[in-house]
Amino acid sequence: MGLRNCHFNHILAEWPAVDWFEAISENFMDSGGRPGHVLRQIAERYPVVLHGVSMSIGSTAPLDRGYLDRLKRLADGVRAVWVSDHLCWTGIAGINSHDLLPLPLNDETLRHIVQRVHEVQDILERPLILENPSTYIGFRDSNIAEPDFLRALADETGCGLLLDVNNVYVSCFNAGTDPVAYLEAFPFDRVVQMHLAGHQHCGTHLIDTHDGPVCDSVWELYRLAWQRTGGVSTLLEWDGDVPPFQQMHDEVLRAREFMQGAFDHGRLIGKATVQTASISTPVDFLIPGVMQSNRLEAA
Repeated sequence: MGLRNCHFNHILAEWPAVDWFEAISENFMDSGGRPGHVLRQIAERYPVVLHGVSMSIGSTAPLDRGYLDRLKRLADGVRAVWVSDHLCWTGIAGINSHDLLPLPLNDETLRHIVQRVHEVQDILERPLILENPSTYIGFRDSNIAEPDFLRALADETGCGLLLDVNNVYVSCFNAGTDPVAYLEAFPFDRVVQMHLAGHQHCGTHLIDTHDGPVCDSVWELYRLAWQRTGGVSTLLEWDGDVPPFQQMHDEVLRAREFMQGAFDHGRLIGKATVQTASISTPVDFLIPGVMQSNRLEAA
Protein backbone atom coordinates (compact mmCIF):
# COMPACT_ATOMS: atom_id res chain seq x y z
CA MET A 1 0.00 0.00 0.00
CA GLY A 2 0.95 3.62 -0.41
CA LEU A 3 1.85 5.11 2.97
CA ARG A 4 -0.32 8.18 3.68
CA ASN A 5 -0.14 10.31 6.82
CA CYS A 6 -3.90 10.06 7.47
CA HIS A 7 -3.33 6.33 8.10
CA PHE A 8 -0.39 6.72 10.50
CA ASN A 9 -2.43 6.26 13.68
CA HIS A 10 -4.25 3.20 12.36
CA ILE A 11 -1.03 1.54 11.24
CA LEU A 12 0.78 2.17 14.53
CA ALA A 13 -2.20 0.97 16.58
CA GLU A 14 -3.16 -2.09 14.52
CA TRP A 15 -0.01 -3.14 12.62
CA PRO A 16 -2.25 -4.45 9.82
CA ALA A 17 -1.52 -7.45 7.62
CA VAL A 18 0.08 -5.54 4.75
CA ASP A 19 2.90 -7.03 2.70
CA TRP A 20 4.85 -3.78 2.22
CA PHE A 21 4.54 0.01 2.02
CA GLU A 22 5.60 2.57 -0.56
CA ALA A 23 6.53 6.00 0.79
CA ILE A 24 6.76 9.18 -1.28
CA SER A 25 10.43 10.12 -0.95
CA GLU A 26 9.92 13.89 -0.79
CA ASN A 27 7.50 13.55 2.14
CA PHE A 28 10.25 12.13 4.34
CA MET A 29 13.64 13.28 2.99
CA ASP A 30 13.77 16.46 5.06
CA SER A 31 11.53 15.42 7.95
CA GLY A 32 13.09 15.00 11.34
CA GLY A 33 9.72 15.09 13.10
CA ARG A 34 6.81 12.71 13.43
CA PRO A 35 6.62 11.59 9.76
CA GLY A 36 10.22 10.41 9.82
CA HIS A 37 9.74 8.74 13.20
CA VAL A 38 6.64 6.92 11.96
CA LEU A 39 8.38 5.78 8.76
CA ARG A 40 11.30 4.38 10.76
CA GLN A 41 8.89 2.46 13.01
CA ILE A 42 7.08 1.06 10.00
CA ALA A 43 10.38 0.12 8.34
CA GLU A 44 11.22 -2.00 11.38
CA ARG A 45 8.18 -4.20 10.73
CA TYR A 46 7.50 -4.01 6.98
CA PRO A 47 9.54 -3.82 3.78
CA VAL A 48 9.54 -0.22 2.48
CA VAL A 49 10.19 1.12 -1.01
CA LEU A 50 10.65 4.79 -1.90
CA HIS A 51 8.86 6.49 -4.79
CA GLY A 52 9.93 9.98 -5.86
CA VAL A 53 8.36 12.76 -7.88
CA SER A 54 11.17 15.33 -8.13
CA MET A 55 14.33 13.65 -9.40
CA SER A 56 13.71 15.17 -12.84
CA ILE A 57 15.78 12.53 -14.60
CA GLY A 58 14.90 13.96 -18.02
CA SER A 59 15.74 17.61 -17.34
CA THR A 60 18.65 19.37 -19.03
CA ALA A 61 19.46 21.05 -15.70
CA PRO A 62 22.29 19.42 -13.75
CA LEU A 63 21.24 16.67 -11.38
CA ASP A 64 20.54 18.01 -7.90
CA ARG A 65 23.34 16.40 -5.87
CA GLY A 66 21.88 17.67 -2.59
CA TYR A 67 18.56 16.04 -3.39
CA LEU A 68 20.25 12.76 -4.30
CA ASP A 69 22.40 12.76 -1.16
CA ARG A 70 19.29 13.25 1.02
CA LEU A 71 17.49 10.53 -0.91
CA LYS A 72 20.37 8.12 -0.33
CA ARG A 73 20.40 8.86 3.41
CA LEU A 74 16.67 8.18 3.59
CA ALA A 75 16.95 4.97 1.55
CA ASP A 76 19.81 3.72 3.71
CA GLY A 77 18.00 4.70 6.92
CA VAL A 78 14.83 2.73 6.13
CA ARG A 79 16.63 -0.06 4.24
CA ALA A 80 14.56 0.68 1.15
CA VAL A 81 14.13 -2.40 -1.01
CA TRP A 82 14.30 -0.13 -4.07
CA VAL A 83 14.03 3.52 -5.07
CA SER A 84 11.86 4.66 -7.97
CA ASP A 85 10.92 7.83 -9.86
CA HIS A 86 9.41 8.73 -13.24
CA LEU A 87 10.59 8.98 -16.84
CA CYS A 88 9.94 12.72 -17.00
CA TRP A 89 11.29 16.13 -16.09
CA THR A 90 9.86 18.36 -13.38
CA GLY A 91 11.64 21.68 -13.70
CA ILE A 92 14.53 23.80 -14.92
CA ALA A 93 16.81 26.52 -13.53
CA GLY A 94 15.98 25.61 -9.95
CA ILE A 95 12.22 25.90 -10.49
CA ASN A 96 10.08 22.85 -9.70
CA SER A 97 6.83 22.72 -11.70
CA HIS A 98 5.37 20.16 -9.28
CA ASP A 99 4.19 18.11 -12.24
CA LEU A 100 5.55 15.15 -14.19
CA LEU A 101 6.30 16.60 -17.61
CA PRO A 102 6.69 14.45 -20.75
CA LEU A 103 9.80 14.01 -22.87
CA PRO A 104 10.45 13.71 -26.61
CA LEU A 105 11.38 10.07 -27.07
CA ASN A 106 14.30 9.88 -29.50
CA ASP A 107 17.97 8.91 -29.60
CA GLU A 108 19.19 12.24 -28.25
CA THR A 109 16.91 12.01 -25.21
CA LEU A 110 17.87 8.39 -24.67
CA ARG A 111 21.59 9.18 -24.62
CA HIS A 112 20.96 12.07 -22.22
CA ILE A 113 18.94 9.98 -19.77
CA VAL A 114 21.26 6.97 -19.96
CA GLN A 115 24.10 9.17 -18.71
CA ARG A 116 21.99 10.63 -15.93
CA VAL A 117 20.69 7.25 -14.77
CA HIS A 118 24.29 6.02 -14.49
CA GLU A 119 25.13 9.06 -12.36
CA VAL A 120 22.10 8.58 -10.11
CA GLN A 121 22.83 4.90 -9.60
CA ASP A 122 26.44 5.65 -8.71
CA ILE A 123 25.29 8.12 -6.05
CA LEU A 124 22.48 5.96 -4.65
CA GLU A 125 24.64 2.82 -4.87
CA ARG A 126 21.65 0.81 -6.08
CA PRO A 127 19.66 0.38 -9.31
CA LEU A 128 17.10 3.07 -10.06
CA ILE A 129 13.55 2.02 -10.94
CA LEU A 130 11.77 4.23 -13.49
CA GLU A 131 8.02 4.50 -14.13
CA ASN A 132 6.15 5.17 -17.36
CA PRO A 133 4.30 8.50 -16.80
CA SER A 134 0.79 9.51 -17.76
CA THR A 135 0.92 11.89 -20.73
CA TYR A 136 -1.42 14.35 -22.39
CA ILE A 137 0.64 15.45 -25.40
CA GLY A 138 3.19 14.01 -27.80
CA PHE A 139 6.18 15.53 -29.58
CA ARG A 140 6.90 15.75 -33.30
CA ASP A 141 10.50 14.84 -32.49
CA SER A 142 9.51 11.54 -30.86
CA ASN A 143 10.44 8.58 -33.04
CA ILE A 144 10.80 5.80 -30.47
CA ALA A 145 7.75 4.15 -28.91
CA GLU A 146 7.74 4.42 -25.12
CA PRO A 147 8.04 0.63 -24.49
CA ASP A 148 11.04 0.49 -26.84
CA PHE A 149 12.58 3.57 -25.21
CA LEU A 150 12.25 2.01 -21.75
CA ARG A 151 13.67 -1.28 -23.00
CA ALA A 152 16.75 0.45 -24.42
CA LEU A 153 17.17 2.52 -21.26
CA ALA A 154 17.01 -0.56 -19.05
CA ASP A 155 19.39 -2.51 -21.29
CA GLU A 156 22.00 0.26 -21.28
CA THR A 157 21.85 1.18 -17.59
CA GLY A 158 20.63 -1.91 -15.73
CA CYS A 159 17.79 0.10 -14.22
CA GLY A 160 14.49 -1.58 -13.41
CA LEU A 161 11.02 -0.53 -14.53
CA LEU A 162 7.86 0.32 -12.65
CA LEU A 163 4.87 -0.39 -14.89
CA ASP A 164 1.97 1.89 -14.02
CA VAL A 165 -1.03 0.20 -15.63
CA ASN A 166 -3.31 3.18 -15.05
CA ASN A 167 -0.79 5.45 -16.77
CA VAL A 168 -0.77 3.11 -19.77
CA TYR A 169 -4.54 3.37 -20.03
CA VAL A 170 -4.60 7.16 -19.52
CA SER A 171 -1.79 7.86 -22.00
CA CYS A 172 -3.15 5.56 -24.68
CA PHE A 173 -6.67 6.98 -24.37
CA ASN A 174 -5.32 10.52 -24.67
CA ALA A 175 -3.15 9.59 -27.68
CA GLY A 176 -5.80 7.47 -29.37
CA THR A 177 -3.60 4.37 -29.31
CA ASP A 178 -4.14 0.77 -28.19
CA PRO A 179 -3.15 0.00 -24.57
CA VAL A 180 -3.01 -3.72 -25.32
CA ALA A 181 -0.50 -3.13 -28.12
CA TYR A 182 1.50 -0.97 -25.69
CA LEU A 183 1.65 -3.81 -23.18
CA GLU A 184 2.49 -6.38 -25.84
CA ALA A 185 5.61 -4.34 -26.64
CA PHE A 186 6.62 -3.67 -23.02
CA PRO A 187 9.87 -5.17 -21.65
CA PHE A 188 8.27 -7.20 -18.87
CA ASP A 189 11.53 -8.89 -18.01
CA ARG A 190 12.67 -5.54 -16.57
CA VAL A 191 9.53 -4.88 -14.48
CA VAL A 192 10.13 -4.81 -10.72
CA GLN A 193 6.81 -3.33 -9.58
CA MET A 194 3.39 -2.32 -10.87
CA HIS A 195 1.10 0.57 -9.94
CA LEU A 196 -2.68 0.79 -10.01
CA ALA A 197 -4.68 3.97 -9.51
CA GLY A 198 -7.90 5.77 -10.32
CA HIS A 199 -8.30 8.50 -12.93
CA GLN A 200 -10.92 11.01 -13.99
CA HIS A 201 -12.74 10.79 -17.31
CA CYS A 202 -13.28 14.26 -18.76
CA GLY A 203 -14.97 13.19 -21.98
CA THR A 204 -12.27 14.00 -24.51
CA HIS A 205 -9.38 13.00 -22.26
CA LEU A 206 -8.43 11.26 -19.04
CA ILE A 207 -6.53 12.81 -16.12
CA ASP A 208 -4.36 10.75 -13.78
CA THR A 209 -5.75 11.90 -10.42
CA HIS A 210 -5.24 9.03 -7.95
CA ASP A 211 -8.41 10.07 -6.14
CA GLY A 212 -10.73 7.10 -6.56
CA PRO A 213 -11.01 3.37 -7.13
CA VAL A 214 -9.49 1.57 -10.10
CA CYS A 215 -11.84 1.31 -13.10
CA ASP A 216 -12.74 -2.00 -14.76
CA SER A 217 -10.66 -1.29 -17.87
CA VAL A 218 -7.50 -0.74 -15.84
CA TRP A 219 -8.15 -3.88 -13.81
CA GLU A 220 -8.44 -5.88 -17.02
CA LEU A 221 -5.17 -4.43 -18.34
CA TYR A 222 -3.63 -5.37 -15.02
CA ARG A 223 -4.72 -8.98 -15.56
CA LEU A 224 -2.81 -9.00 -18.86
CA ALA A 225 0.24 -7.28 -17.34
CA TRP A 226 0.29 -9.65 -14.36
CA GLN A 227 0.35 -12.65 -16.64
CA ARG A 228 3.22 -11.16 -18.66
CA THR A 229 5.37 -10.39 -15.61
CA GLY A 230 4.84 -13.75 -13.96
CA GLY A 231 3.89 -11.89 -10.80
CA VAL A 232 5.59 -8.78 -9.40
CA SER A 233 4.80 -6.53 -6.45
CA THR A 234 1.67 -4.43 -6.99
CA LEU A 235 0.75 -1.18 -5.27
CA LEU A 236 -2.39 0.95 -5.25
CA GLU A 237 -1.87 4.73 -5.37
CA TRP A 238 -4.63 6.81 -3.74
CA ASP A 239 -3.50 10.36 -3.08
CA GLY A 240 -6.59 12.59 -3.17
CA ASP A 241 -9.79 12.11 -1.15
CA VAL A 242 -7.97 9.29 0.63
CA PRO A 243 -10.46 6.84 2.18
CA PRO A 244 -10.13 5.07 5.53
CA PHE A 245 -7.34 2.52 5.70
CA GLN A 246 -9.53 -0.57 5.41
CA GLN A 247 -11.37 0.72 2.33
CA MET A 248 -8.08 1.46 0.61
CA HIS A 249 -6.67 -1.92 1.62
CA ASP A 250 -9.78 -3.72 0.32
CA GLU A 251 -9.34 -1.99 -3.05
CA VAL A 252 -5.76 -3.15 -3.50
CA LEU A 253 -6.72 -6.68 -2.46
CA ARG A 254 -9.04 -6.78 -5.48
CA ALA A 255 -5.87 -7.39 -7.46
CA ARG A 256 -6.11 -11.04 -6.43
CA GLU A 257 -9.27 -11.36 -8.53
CA PHE A 258 -7.30 -10.39 -11.65
CA MET A 259 -4.27 -12.58 -11.13
CA GLN A 260 -6.15 -15.48 -12.68
CA GLY A 261 -8.46 -16.03 -15.62
CA ALA A 262 -8.27 -15.10 -19.27
CA PHE A 263 -7.83 -11.53 -20.45
CA ASP A 264 -11.14 -10.09 -21.73
CA HIS A 265 -10.59 -7.34 -24.30
CA GLY A 266 -14.29 -6.48 -24.13
CA ARG A 267 -13.90 -5.11 -20.61
CA LEU A 268 -11.68 -2.36 -22.02
CA ILE A 269 -14.63 -0.87 -23.88
CA GLY A 270 -17.06 -0.04 -21.12
CA LYS A 271 -19.25 3.00 -20.62
CA ALA A 272 -17.33 5.58 -18.61
CA THR A 273 -18.76 8.25 -16.34
CA VAL A 274 -17.60 11.69 -17.40
CA GLN A 275 -16.41 13.65 -14.38
CA THR A 276 -15.58 17.26 -13.64
CA ALA A 277 -12.09 18.43 -14.55
CA SER A 278 -9.38 18.02 -11.95
CA ILE A 279 -5.63 18.40 -11.66
CA SER A 280 -3.20 15.53 -12.10
CA THR A 281 -1.33 13.95 -9.22
CA PRO A 282 0.73 12.52 -7.46
CA VAL A 283 2.37 15.86 -6.63
CA ASP A 284 -0.92 17.62 -5.85
CA PHE A 285 -1.15 16.17 -2.35
CA LEU A 286 2.47 16.94 -1.49
CA ILE A 287 2.00 20.71 -1.33
CA PRO A 288 -1.75 21.35 -1.09
CA GLY A 289 -1.42 25.03 -0.24
CA VAL A 290 0.59 25.77 -3.37
CA MET A 291 -1.53 23.63 -5.64
CA GLN A 292 -4.82 25.02 -4.37
CA SER A 293 -3.69 28.54 -5.13
CA ASN A 294 -2.67 27.59 -8.66
CA ARG A 295 -5.70 25.63 -9.82
CA LEU A 296 -7.26 26.69 -13.09
CA GLU A 297 -10.99 27.30 -12.89
CA ALA A 298 -13.17 25.66 -15.54
CA ALA A 299 -14.45 28.10 -18.15
